[in-house]
Amino acid sequence: MKKISFDKIIGLTLSLGLFLACGNKPKSLPYDYEAAAKAFYADESFHPILDEQLAVYGALHAQGELKAVYTNQEEAIDKLMKLESWLAFTTRQFSEREMESLKARKFTPRVIPLAYDGLAIIVNNANPDTCITVKDFRRILSGEVTSWKDIYPTSKLGEIDVVFDNPKSSTVTFCVDSILGGLPINSKNIGAVKKSSEVVDWVEKHENAIGIIGSNWLNDSRDTTNVTFKKNITVMKVSKMETATPENSWRPYQYYLYNGNYPLIRTIYALLNEPRSGVPSGFAHFCRLPKGQLIIFKAGLLPIQAGLEVRDVMVNTE
Repeated sequence: MKKISFDKIIGLTLSLGLFLACGNKPKSLPYDYEAAAKAFYADESFHPILDEQLAVYGALHAQGELKAVYTNQEEAIDKLMKLESWLAFTTRQFSEREMESLKARKFTPRVIPLAYDGLAIIVNNANPDTCITVKDFRRILSGEVTSWKDIYPTSKLGEIDVVFDNPKSSTVTFCVDSILGGLPINSKNIGAVKKSSEVVDWVEKHENAIGIIGSNWLNDSRDTTNVTFKKNITVMKVSKMETATPENSWRPYQYYLYNGNYPLIRTIYALLNEPRSGVPSGFAHFCRLPKGQLIIFKAGLLPIQAGLEVRDVMVNTE
């Protein structure tokens, strides 16, 4: 055993005493690490898939409890910027200003791409028109057209009732940034509920409604092939062409996200700012590892590390 001389211990004690006597106390950290590490914040549209990720992660790791708080995308990022959480799940990266702010406070923010999600357009089952172009979708959001017959001349559904999941959700951000080129949504009859499940409920009860939600809400849990959607609403086919037809329009199935046929695709990110490698970091990286990516695949989204095997299948309809 290594010996420590008595005079060195005395010297250390005296030095510490002088340090404290001069009023020089250790500086406290400008954040509460433990409190911020207890929960992550996420856009509400990721509720189904993140709940499953968290359940599997918790079963495999006994490092500590992590709670999911579902809100809108901007509040999730705001919590991270205020150091009230170290992890947020969003469909956008840090802005330049946000990145500079965190770095100025001596943090090392990280952006982890996890999956590709399709922005789904849903209508009531009584609506006979199930194909739409990106151009006409843009015209609806901008307020250029307000009636179904402005797009489909034979329609008898009247005014278009547009419903989002939340005024500050990732779906709204995507529509403003990627569909309208930064211009505000200006539809005559536009509204927002509180969560994606309420969008589905609203569209189911209103024949003239059109809803916008993330595609991970649409998969029927009874279908292990991920090629059917909830039966109480219709998912529109979307086309990049000038005129939408059944042949040139696509629904947000995994393969059509993979080959780029479906035009309304967004990336899901984990935004991480944890100053140490704790549970939030562990969970964020788990979602990127094979087990986490498999959960994403089974949920009907496209994993960021997709290695899809595509096969032609002949269906006998007799």
